Amino acid sequence: MSAASVERPAGDRPLTAEANRLMDRNPGYRVEIIGGQILVTPPADGAHARALTKLMRPFITAGLDDGETSVVQAIGLWLPTGAEDYAIPDLALVEADFESHLIENNCYDPIVFRLALEVTSSNYRADLRTKVAAYADAKIPVYVIVDRKHQRLHVLTEPESSAYDNHQVHAPGETVALPKSIGAEVILDVDALLKASASQAQPE
Repeated sequence: MSAASVERPAGDRPLTAEANRLMDRNPGYRVEIIGGQILVTPPADGAHARALTKLMRPFITAGLDDGETSVVQAIGLWLPTGAEDYAIPDLALVEADFESHLIENNCYDPIVFRLALEVTSSNYRADLRTKVAAYADAKIPVYVIVDRKHQRLHVLTEPESSAYDNHQVHAPGETVALPKSIGAEVILDVDALLKASASQAQPE
């Protein structure tokens, strides 16, 4: 993820250059630039990874990882919010030809993203606030948040300016049908996802 832009010298991208240095020096950390600010997220725990695996299954079962779309983890999303802004969603549903829409620094045009999804970790406020505005500005049609902190599932649709006009919050025990506009019917079991995302580590 440290490839420099072919079109611009690294000196013209000071934040990107610094973000790439941080990634090189801190393997496993996620580094993003949103609103001209560098956000650094420590490596997620095992429960976070387990939740992502379970989240992928309904999308794959619905046929969304074949044909017109692909289900991918941790690819760069170039943002319109700043000259160097980009985010790295935990999971995304993208057009199958997304690789032909590379912008720079291993980040892709937001036009290829049908859905972005985050599973919260230590910096949950970024997923619940900062990225809501950033993804809405990028016109990502559907943004899903598995909120481990508050034990909720958020589904945001209808992006407008720096917000989503439709923000539904779902509690354990509910099942949630995502908008069919993503390309197929996908139903998420809130309780199962929150249980998968809960750490099973025992205190020493």
